[in-house]
Amino acid sequence: MRDASGTHDVAVVGAGPYGLSVAAHAAAAGLRVKVFGRTMASWRDHMPEGMFLKSEPWSSHLSDPAAAHTLSRYAELRGFEARHGRPLPIGVFTEYGMWFAEQAVPGVDDRTVTLVSPADHGGFRLRTEDGQTLHARTVVLAVGVMPFCHLPEQLRGLGEDRCTHSTAHRDLDRFRGADVTVVGAGQAALETATLLAEAGARPLLVARSAGLNWNSVPQPLHRGPLRSLRDPHSGLGTGWTSWVWSELPWAVRRLPARTREHIAGSALGPAGAWWLRERYEDRVPTLLGHALHTAEARGDGVRLTLRRPDGTAHTLRTGHVIAATGFTPDLGRLKLLDEALRSSLATVGASRTPALSAHFESSRPGLFFAGLLTAPSFGPAMRFVHGASFTARRLTTGLRRRLPGRTAPVRLPHPAPPASHRADSAAGVTQTVHDR
Repeated sequence: MRDASGTHDVAVVGAGPYGLSVAAHAAAAGLRVKVFGRTMASWRDHMPEGMFLKSEPWSSHLSDPAAAHTLSRYAELRGFEARHGRPLPIGVFTEYGMWFAEQAVPGVDDRTVTLVSPADHGGFRLRTEDGQTLHARTVVLAVGVMPFCHLPEQLRGLGEDRCTHSTAHRDLDRFRGADVTVVGAGQAALETATLLAEAGARPLLVARSAGLNWNSVPQPLHRGPLRSLRDPHSGLGTGWTSWVWSELPWAVRRLPARTREHIAGSALGPAGAWWLRERYEDRVPTLLGHALHTAEARGDGVRLTLRRPDGTAHTLRTGHVIAATGFTPDLGRLKLLDEALRSSLATVGASRTPALSAHFESSRPGLFFAGLLTAPSFGPAMRFVHGASFTARRLTTGLRRRLPGRTAPVRLPHPAPPASHRADSAAGVTQTVHDR
């Protein structure tokens, strides 16, 4: 995996859907690739058992150039059906990602990279958790969402014994018989609260929004041409707006920075999956229109003060708070990146995310980004598994340009959707092959 000088062509930091997809494309292009990280770590370690994918199985493929290792292919080999309109368990998707890594990626080093810094004679130096130093001509940071967990300021002083982020729990059985307040209104909040109730806890969901949004039951894939044209399917849902975010990330990047920041922060806002609604509404009490004001540790629990829209206060006591409050992309939280290098990177407008070329390269030549940090550059598709395919193809083109003479020309086709999806394409709708 290295040349005679002991230097890798590409070091990919992160072994989730984005890192694995980039590595598969880069290796197929003839680059010497080294991948670091625990394969599918956030899916294996930070999502409660019993969760399901929110996106449709056909839009949740990882990407390799030949489209030989799709979720559909994995389902076929394992003897189950990944069908439109049927939610897929997170555990099955995790197993698919691990299979993909075995089939399409030239080995994964499960060590954690603790530092990426410029090398004295070009390229980059990487230090691993066990103290080893390695060198790479280029680096792809595909670190996922875990460095960017957002905890509201009001909750930060409580300590982990009283307050945790929703990603902190693989097993919710510890809360059996306990009062737990879940803060948030998106899929993570709604599903976590539901799973808590089903595990024997007493959850209460608190949200500042006046109501909850629920996604509608997905439309059939086989539709007439007029209906397909009026409301097209895409990897991020139906409708022309979702189609643009899903299929035209390159066009989003050409918009003004302020517009891109707004799109990344507001498009495809919090909503629950259609298949969760009945389970949630039957079991979880909900307090809407209440914003966090203060939180104090009291005895072995927490006292929360909430503000209603009219400014009046509401106080409640709970045993534990789970903040299902999402993720904030911010270079300042990427501590594995050398501080001087991190602070020198150009950013998108007023955001704390890297400004990127059309091929995902930052202002530091040879340093590429993939995943959540790229959403203010390429749009909301980068928040979902669906965006990994576009990213892997474009980013690999950038790697080859940065490493001239290292590869032979390789055609990187767009993965074809399953055959069952082609009817809509024939009817004038572009189908492609998302997640939480």
